[in-house]
Amino acid sequence: MARKIGSRYTANQILGRGSAGTVWLGEGPEGPVAVKLLREDLASDQELVGRFVQERTALLGLEHPHVVSVRDLVVDGNDLALVMDLVRGTDLRTRLDREKRLAPEAAVAIVADVADGLAAAHAKGVVHRDVKPENILLDMQGPLGPGGAHPALLTDFGVAKLIDSPRRTRATKIIGTPDYLAPEIVEGLPPRASVDIYALATVLYELLAGFTPFGGGHPGAVLRRHVTETVVPLPGIPDELWQLVVQCLAKAPASRLRASEMGVRLRELLPLLAGMPPLDVDEPDAEHEEEQDAEDAAADSAGEPVPAGRPARRGAVPLVPGAKPADSNRDTHTSMRVPGPDELAGGARGTARVPRPAGAPRPGSARHRATTRRRRLVVGVAGLVLVAAAGAGIWAATSGDDAGAAPRDTENSAPASP
Repeated sequence: MARKIGSRYTANQILGRGSAGTVWLGEGPEGPVAVKLLREDLASDQELVGRFVQERTALLGLEHPHVVSVRDLVVDGNDLALVMDLVRGTDLRTRLDREKRLAPEAAVAIVADVADGLAAAHAKGVVHRDVKPENILLDMQGPLGPGGAHPALLTDFGVAKLIDSPRRTRATKIIGTPDYLAPEIVEGLPPRASVDIYALATVLYELLAGFTPFGGGHPGAVLRRHVTETVVPLPGIPDELWQLVVQCLAKAPASRLRASEMGVRLRELLPLLAGMPPLDVDEPDAEHEEEQDAEDAAADSAGEPVPAGRPARRGAVPLVPGAKPADSNRDTHTSMRVPGPDELAGGARGTARVPRPAGAPRPGSARHRATTRRRRLVVGVAGLVLVAAAGAGIWAATSGDDAGAAPRDTENSAPASP
């Protein structure tokens, strides 16, 4: 059912729904538009409406080929809406749901587009704060790029900032999607442009692997991993690409690339990735990770060591601004430095999200335990065979000496009688 949005626009049909509101296919004086109608509870918040109007100039002035432009902001009774360019296509989440993971060339081309859009926004002092596949649109009518990728455009600029207020976020102090939140957001620091780089690097990892580096299990466990754990290498991608991913996922915001640098570096890597198939890795088991998180949390609270065979956690995550972490030596955003070569190389230290080669059993599963038992049995039998063979060789050598050797005089032999 069509509805009027202000005096200039008509919303004709629903295109999608999100946490902040509903997106409609609309019509305006200059043709088709997309209208994001914010939730009624948001529209009735006078403080929010005031910020909405204050942000109008910044949002309307942001124009870039890889940003979905905001044409108008409408405040009319209970309606609070952003009128945006209409992109004929789908969002990146829909493509990920369909294909699971993308070929590296296509993934890098898409993320490079988004990095260019972020660079333009950051140059104007605008931070997105909620970069994720749902907010990246693919223009199906645009020209195909490297790897057959459609042009990518970032949308929903300013929405996270608009709905963020002390009254709304008093319980957690966090606005955003847990899988993509930078460590400094988790620890309550104000968001800077570097949080968008962290989120975009998380998206790149997800496009390559089919899952996010720190996701899985309870949201609290996800937030903990962002602060305390290290991302591990994905098998099968060039080292140059992996170093870029790790640098952009650095705990220290100052260590991350700027958006403009990220876009340039990614495009330089495209020839290296031409023709590479999607990675063949399995997602870590979420249920197993949730059990591990609970066990490790219990061990931490009791002052006990983490069970053998699992990486140690490095302190709890303070979710309230001003709280001190349990371990002041942790590698977090508070250590403002450039990462060294060993850090850029990655490593499995301190992470529960270890990708497995396709078909490999997950740690702790019945299949993994059976494989381990079989391996131990084979090693044990081989050891017994080697011991038996060694014993037989010694016996044969000793028997040969006794049968064929004449008595020998030694220094301790008794003298012969005359």
